[in-house]
Amino acid sequence: MSRTHDAPTFQWSYLHPKYLHTWIGVGLMFLISWLPYRVQRFLGQNLGLLIMKLFKSRRKIAERNLQLCFPEMTGGERDAMLKENFQHMGLALFETCMAWFWPQWRIKKHMKYVGFEQLDEISASEQGVLIVAVHSFNLELGARAFGVHTSGYGVYRPNTNPVYDWFQYRGRTRENGAIERRDVKRMVKELRKGELLWYAPDHDYGRHRYAWAPFFAVEKACTTTGTHLLASAGKAKVMTFTITRDRTGTGYTLTLDPPMDAFPYDDEEAAAIYTNKFVERSIMRAPEQYMWLHRRFKSRPEGEPSLYD
Repeated sequence: MSRTHDAPTFQWSYLHPKYLHTWIGVGLMFLISWLPYRVQRFLGQNLGLLIMKLFKSRRKIAERNLQLCFPEMTGGERDAMLKENFQHMGLALFETCMAWFWPQWRIKKHMKYVGFEQLDEISASEQGVLIVAVHSFNLELGARAFGVHTSGYGVYRPNTNPVYDWFQYRGRTRENGAIERRDVKRMVKELRKGELLWYAPDHDYGRHRYAWAPFFAVEKACTTTGTHLLASAGKAKVMTFTITRDRTGTGYTLTLDPPMDAFPYDDEEAAAIYTNKFVERSIMRAPEQYMWLHRRFKSRPEGEPSLYD
């Protein structure tokens, strides 16, 4: 599907015994996906609490990120959010099973769409749309649910395990297309054709096409300028998308915000600062559901110490 990574196809070598564990794992994912939703929710939350106890290094990173981003929080408030955050991480493992294997009717049953009527008007203009998403734990399911309503292209990172990569690709392209993350030319081409492209710029991708921009209470966060590159070169509208789990435990709400009419197409640093404000808004719809266990601030300006030591 792309210049740097073709769409994975089945190979007889995938049946080699060394991949047996992968086949068993994916088989379990399929079986788990058919459990009642409430059962999956219960199991996921408790699995998350177990992971919090076992993976202390990840807990430490999440704690530090919450301290950096929300210094006004009390210790008790951060502890409560941390516990809920790991519960959502456990749920994410089950939601990947849902995203890959649920039929459309089951996806639709649990989803509420807000703001998606805007896409009809934009589609009529034949202008491409860059969807800025955030790495919430339920992003995998959010991408599938978005595609059930309106298909588009997602930015795809191949897995080193070819069998898992094949299954992952099949799961992610049931309604959507996928473009390998290094194939920027293909992304720009699709945007110029009026297509919709998913992009998540909220992680620290290192010093490659980056700018220092505020992110919550951290004044200098390494932020990709890829959003500016794709929006300007693809002549696309930029919109933010959020999926949040309903606290009632019955389903999810997908929110598509209006286009960023003031997006600075001619200034990549200003675009990074501007985009981060919208990313923050998306996260704050359900901060407990965001992927705080990622080392968001691992890159620092020259001469500044690590924030994780």
